Amino acid sequence: MCNHNGDSCFTYKDSGLTKIELNCVINGDKVCELVDPTMTLLNFLHNQMKLFGVKEGCGEGECGACTIMMNGKAVNSCMILAVEAEGADIVTVEGLAKDGELSTLQKEFVEFDALQCGFCTPGMLMSSRALLDQNPNPTVEEVKEAIAGNFCRCTGYFPIVDAILSAAKKEKEESK
Repeated sequence: MCNHNGDSCFTYKDSGLTKIELNCVINGDKVCELVDPTMTLLNFLHNQMKLFGVKEGCGEGECGACTIMMNGKAVNSCMILAVEAEGADIVTVEGLAKDGELSTLQKEFVEFDALQCGFCTPGMLMSSRALLDQNPNPTVEEVKEAIAGNFCRCTGYFPIVDAILSAAKKEKEESK
């Protein structure tokens, strides 16, 4: 439990609004925040935690712009209430880079011009990361299936698929 205003709390009433304590790990950091029980995880991450890589596209779980990893799986953060992330391990696109250096996956997206306007890129990267974490040697079809829930209006998907396959190969070489 975290400590807000000197009181240990699970729920907190402020001006008639009930807030619920949320404890989770975001990009490796323990977080304890009070949240509105009706707030989506997307709004919590973007507005309250200031993680601006999490984008709202459709708000209906159809476009993938808000994709994050929660407990190792790619999820649409617009479809999850923040309070449902209690105890979860969350990774956003901000958590991919280490010590200020882009991850191999991010570098391959740049190398293959797999991004243009950049709006879909964070969600696309997170779906790709979840795939590579589960399957470090995916086929073209497996890559296409993994990113099927992410819409990109700029690149035509071919450079994205190529970047993911290249990242898989490079990550495999790096792990030797």
